[in-house]
Amino acid sequence: MRRFIITTVLGIVILVSVLGGALADRIFVIKPLDYIFPRISGSSQSSGIGQKQVVNEESVVINTVKESSPAVVTIAIQTPRRRILDFNPFSGFGIKEQGGGQQDLATGFIVSADGLIVTNKHVVDAQGSYKAITKEGKEYEIKKIYRDPANDIALLKIDATGLPEVKLGDSENLQVGQLVIAIGTPLGEFRQSVTTGVISGLGRGIEAGGNPYEGYVERLDNVIQTDAAINPGNSGGPLLNSSGQVIGVNVAVAAGAQNIGFAIPINVVKGSIEQFHNTGEFVRPFFGVQYQIVSKAAALANEVPQGAYVQDVVSGSSADKAGIKPEDIIIKFGGEKIEEDKGGLAVLVNKHKVGEKVDIEVWRDDKTIAVSATLEEAKE
Repeated sequence: MRRFIITTVLGIVILVSVLGGALADRIFVIKPLDYIFPRISGSSQSSGIGQKQVVNEESVVINTVKESSPAVVTIAIQTPRRRILDFNPFSGFGIKEQGGGQQDLATGFIVSADGLIVTNKHVVDAQGSYKAITKEGKEYEIKKIYRDPANDIALLKIDATGLPEVKLGDSENLQVGQLVIAIGTPLGEFRQSVTTGVISGLGRGIEAGGNPYEGYVERLDNVIQTDAAINPGNSGGPLLNSSGQVIGVNVAVAAGAQNIGFAIPINVVKGSIEQFHNTGEFVRPFFGVQYQIVSKAAALANEVPQGAYVQDVVSGSSADKAGIKPEDIIIKFGGEKIEEDKGGLAVLVNKHKVGEKVDIEVWRDDKTIAVSATLEEAKE
């Protein structure tokens, strides 16, 4: 009798444990046996939280590329063949043909269905005719090029209608660590290549190259740094956020470095695009100084104010007529302070219109003086 009672009690205990565990598993997703026999990591019964995160990120990238890539184009140049005199020590002088043909150069992206394309100014500097090639391989002759050397931006116009276009985002409130996606033609060879990464830094200043005596600065200020792979040929392509919006124009890669690329904030370009839509023209103001930003740290170290240190002034320019001189430090332009992390002088100049009179504060010989300049139209 005693044995029967013990056996019955044990049976009831086991039944209650099994039923209780099943009920807990159903209601609370708690598996009591997991505490006794831990599950093997990576088994088919694992929670898969990390897997879900990976899948979610992959989905974001895949969806962004599907949505945006039809509006990304390859920029190609068509150069004429040239006949040159060639000397061969065995056969003497002869005629040799050189050059010619079409070569993929860089990238651009369509911002309006009627064929307006954004790319970098340095992409379309060479002599020759240019084409825009879509994802499907359709080629369009570029009819007109509008260049902005101060920001290394160019607007290209092709004759087309009904084209896919990208969505433009806002580069004002970007965050370091934010996911970004780049699409382009790296090395002028691999069309529609996709790379991913994060925003590595903000407010960077990089060398822009070019001829400073043409009246534009030799640096790009306030650019976005990213570890998404940016190679030659990616120039002019879009840097996208996880919502598929363009937040930057890929512009350069740091020489001798890995995973250090740069993009121009899209807000720098928006004004030019809006102006073109409203007027059909690309007119930008021109001030006419070559400058270097004096950072807060440099200002404190040298006991000078923050601003734009004038290295040279273009003869006959608005700056020249206003009395700006080399070694001046421009402190304010149009009532706004010139600060490194807000884009420098170039951004402030582009906020104003051609023909507008702008008040300027200049630090010279330990004194602050006030001058004014009437902005003229920039010439290519």
